[in-house]
Amino acid sequence: MSEKSDIVIGVDLDGVCADFYGRMRQIAAEWFERSIDELPVEVSYGLSEWGITDRNHYDSLHRFAVTQRELFSSMEMVPGARKYLRLLSDEGYRIRIITHRLFIHYFHATAVQQTVDWLDSHGIPYWDLCFMKEKSQVGASIYVEDTPVNVDQLRSKGLYTICFGNTTNRHIEAPRAESWKEVYDLVRAFRA
Repeated sequence: MSEKSDIVIGVDLDGVCADFYGRMRQIAAEWFERSIDELPVEVSYGLSEWGITDRNHYDSLHRFAVTQRELFSSMEMVPGARKYLRLLSDEGYRIRIITHRLFIHYFHATAVQQTVDWLDSHGIPYWDLCFMKEKSQVGASIYVEDTPVNVDQLRSKGLYTICFGNTTNRHIEAPRAESWKEVYDLVRAFRA
């Protein structure tokens, strides 16, 4: 057994492995009956740039995206996610997918099935799949996360967290990665 097998990498899905904002932009254009070119690529957390006004407004769009447009199984993969997660897995690191996709009631089975379908169809290696809000409770050694509040929360608990860069988290300090190659290098450096 590799000495790295005791290192668990807790990996978020949306915005880290799966292009959440790219797919959600397509669905939001349809939902709002606007040209996709009218919805900026550069967004902040909450998507106010697209016309989302509050949590209820977002929840309605999200419910439509998952139940009517299969959001969680139709996203493109973030470039490099499969390649570098496979390398890490082959090197003996334990990949634990951690996602909070069950936050809207009454379609959990759909969300779980779409998630498993997406992971399997994209060949993402993982040992564990956790659906939970409190990501710090899964016992990972390293976290890869993009949501600003989650990065702050994990780091406030002294947990090594790599911020996977996007337009919603530019203000978050290092360690951060703008690509999966950078994630790979940071994980390998963590052991040293």
